[in-house]
Amino acid sequence: MIHSTLVRKLLVLPYLAAFALLATACHKTPSNPSGDDDPLNPFKPVDNSVCVDAPILMPTSGKPTLGTAGKIIVTKTDDGSQVDMIDLEDLATVTIRDDGQMIPKEQITKDTKLNTFHDVLTSGGRYRVVHYTPLRATDNGLEIRLHTGVLTFDTEYKVTVEASVTEGQTEAWETTFKTKKKPGSTIMPDLIVAQNGKQDFCTVGGALNYASTLGKSTAITIQVTPGTYTDMLYLRDKDNVTVKGSGILRTYAVIAYANNESYESGSGSASTSKPVLGQAIGASGGRGLFLVENCNNLTLEKLTIRNTFGELKGQAETIYFNSGSNAHKLTIEDCELWSFQDTFLCKGLVYVHKSLIAGHCDYIWGYPKACLFEDCEICSLEAGYIVQARIQGQNDKGFVFLNCQLTAGDDAPYGKTYLARSGGDTNYYDNVTFIGCTMYPVIHSQGWYNNPRPNPSMPNATYGWKEYGSKDKDGNPIYSHNSYGCYLTDETAVAYSSKEAVLGADF
Repeated sequence: MIHSTLVRKLLVLPYLAAFALLATACHKTPSNPSGDDDPLNPFKPVDNSVCVDAPILMPTSGKPTLGTAGKIIVTKTDDGSQVDMIDLEDLATVTIRDDGQMIPKEQITKDTKLNTFHDVLTSGGRYRVVHYTPLRATDNGLEIRLHTGVLTFDTEYKVTVEASVTEGQTEAWETTFKTKKKPGSTIMPDLIVAQNGKQDFCTVGGALNYASTLGKSTAITIQVTPGTYTDMLYLRDKDNVTVKGSGILRTYAVIAYANNESYESGSGSASTSKPVLGQAIGASGGRGLFLVENCNNLTLEKLTIRNTFGELKGQAETIYFNSGSNAHKLTIEDCELWSFQDTFLCKGLVYVHKSLIAGHCDYIWGYPKACLFEDCEICSLEAGYIVQARIQGQNDKGFVFLNCQLTAGDDAPYGKTYLARSGGDTNYYDNVTFIGCTMYPVIHSQGWYNNPRPNPSMPNATYGWKEYGSKDKDGNPIYSHNSYGCYLTDETAVAYSSKEAVLGADF
């Protein structure tokens, strides 16, 4: 045994109604503290100004019912120029889920025409088009979320909600508000996100949008206070960003949104020019919750990220870390990533430490030069496959699991999950290694799935499917897996036995 076995700490999960299928998996589920000492009301902040990404609340007597026509228009008060608009006619393009989230009735592709129920996330000079929920009926009124990046700092605006936007509304509703000043007079080392509107930003997406405008190499930390943040994210060409939950547990700061291949096609892309309302978007924003492109030294710490689409089928990443050079670095420390199929997709050099990854079908996959999971819980929620590797270099380490626990959700049957399956493309290598891992009864007795056959079909100590020191939950050694994977020796296992060995001394 090269490293001591992971001492598992049973951490608890917050409850999300939209993700009830996961509520009984892997852990018990207590409440999630919000961290707010009063309700969100962006028009009564402490300093009489609001975050540039704050929601707008139109009070109503009882829960409002949306109409089918009418507009919500935002203008600058100084010159009357329009900065944003939401058109209720576009409500016909979405379905409203029980949790209030709006999802597209038809899959969004590059040919989809931009409407006001889409959002355009901007970073590094690119534009990612995603579906979003601009309107949400609550017991307190109509919550309005404007499009990302339309407001500027230290500016006064007027909001007009036409009478036909909600049923029973007899006249237009108007209000004015002023946005906060830009965070600090100079670049600050930290940005703070809080849903109560008392800090720099109200959403994680708003903080990332601002961080992307700073110098590419400028280090920035985004502290996320406890709460559940419902937005999709985009970051491109921005190095040295840390997104860190400020709660005691990683389950206190939650980023959750529903996305899926049936909602948006592809793993994630963006346009070089800003799409125009009514014209084709040019590139689908993809099925992932968080799309990261060409960002070096990104760190995610003490967070939970959930793709809450709520079905067992369909590709639905929580994160796609896309490194064009396959050399950018990502660190995930003390986090949880939840979905079902394709939970975590990566390229580059990746270190995942003391974290939980949950899914059921190819839920860890991609093209990394090296991706190390150390002291992690890898939780299978149903029968399926843990890894699908598409490693570009024959001698690249690929996916390595060091001292991990391969556990199961309550609904996962015994012996129906395989360690890995191949994508069947001989242009890629199936380089996957398990070192000192505890494998619960959820893992199939054969270990590796062999149809299609992996590349190479005869592994060795350098490439292919490999393991060393595998044991069952009672500590008994496992030597029964099929010949499509090989058992390493004490000597050959050393190359996978530490962070330095897998990722290099300068990671």
